[in-house]
Amino acid sequence: MIDFTMRQKEIMNILAKHEPITAEQIADMLGVSKGTLRSDLAVLVMTGQIEAKPKVGYFLANKVGQGYPLHMWQDKLVKDIQGVAVTVQSNTTVNDAVITMFLEDVGSLIVVDGDHYLEGVISRKDLLKVTLGNPQASSMPVHLVMTRKPKIYVIEGDKSVYEAAKKLIYYEVDSLPVVKKETDIQKVKVVGRITKTNIVKALIDLQSEVR
Repeated sequence: MIDFTMRQKEIMNILAKHEPITAEQIADMLGVSKGTLRSDLAVLVMTGQIEAKPKVGYFLANKVGQGYPLHMWQDKLVKDIQGVAVTVQSNTTVNDAVITMFLEDVGSLIVVDGDHYLEGVISRKDLLKVTLGNPQASSMPVHLVMTRKPKIYVIEGDKSVYEAAKKLIYYEVDSLPVVKKETDIQKVKVVGRITKTNIVKALIDLQSEVR
């Protein structure tokens, strides 16, 4: 049994009354941004609850689960679609972190130690909060402002893409560090990252395979 979120259920209720409807129209009805709905819509499409047609919009699937069987997403693993992790070390300055973030065009950086073990995550919001009105912030090390374990949500490479999508939506984050657990359960090594964009691209690839 698939456990959909409240927002995903609201989306399906909207489609039942107003299909076909665009993502912009759904976002307006829910009072959120189009970007906020991206992962919700991807999960509903990948599980066969809804379908989408270019220049038409979203609508309820004629047969639930027929378009994109759930087992296809449970078989597709995170390690098959993950991207390269953009990392910095804990002594990296806020100024250098900002430069790295913009050069790599990412919304967050993964903080690791010299052996690539996870130490923290720092987001654009973290950097913005510390730099506003603080001229000395640029020389601060990122370990002073990063989010630390256990408040970091991660996923292992052998987990399904569907599990990753559920985590991204439930915790309302844009990406997850992909990690490999070590013998020491307190330490995990960063081997990549998975984002909402990775999942949407995988959905497009799967669509090509199915149809």
